Amino acid sequence: MHTKESLKKQLTAMGLTGEETILIHSSMKAIGEAQKGADTVLDALMEFFEKGLLLLPTHTWKTINAENPVFDVDNEPACVGILPNLFLKRHGVIRSLHPTHSMAGYGKDAASYLAGEEMCNTPCTPGGCYDRLKDCGGKILLIGVGNERNTYIHSVEEVLNIPNRLSDKPMKLQIIMLDKSIKTVYVRKHYNATQPHISEDFVKLDQALLECNAMTRVKFADADSLLCDAGQIFKVVRHILSPAPEC
Repeated sequence: MHTKESLKKQLTAMGLTGEETILIHSSMKAIGEAQKGADTVLDALMEFFEKGLLLLPTHTWKTINAENPVFDVDNEPACVGILPNLFLKRHGVIRSLHPTHSMAGYGKDAASYLAGEEMCNTPCTPGGCYDRLKDCGGKILLIGVGNERNTYIHSVEEVLNIPNRLSDKPMKLQIIMLDKSIKTVYVRKHYNATQPHISEDFVKLDQALLECNAMTRVKFADADSLLCDAGQIFKVVRHILSPAPEC
């Protein structure tokens, strides 16, 4: 059983200070501990990054769509695992208003970092909270998952305007705003005709990302994990995709 202190020591061993802006994708199954363990993991992360900005994806793309178009930021559960849903219930955590790809944050300037996502018309709109990771020296920690779960790479594709990544037609969705008014938005979704789960191919970037020091292998609890630098990932992926968008 890992303790809060042993998990914080592992974060320090990765070279992290706790003052970073960091996005965490996670698999509690890989971490190897049940519900009680999930709370310990969250305690460790929230305490360690108290002076930084801790971000977790709280996506709802599995449930919010043209048939079920209303996104209620306070009540819609995330479709990306245990930790994000527990994180949403923690005191001081703020959730963005993106109807399909919301993000939750805790710590320094969380509200301003996550503001304006209701204006986005794609999952990882350029200038949105995924794209901003590269501009603020942000890190990404993939705990027990690989780049097939690294939503930031979708963001790089959107910034580079890679073809065949988004649906032609947007979905008409509604966001219940904080003042309970309703905002109607039109949002395209990730779509590729030949590969319905294109992110599963992101693992093909692993070797390049490791060799260019954009990513390092680390351990968190019992989980094989990856620590990424958003700015470096952007440069490497741009270098690879610019001449060969479909590689």
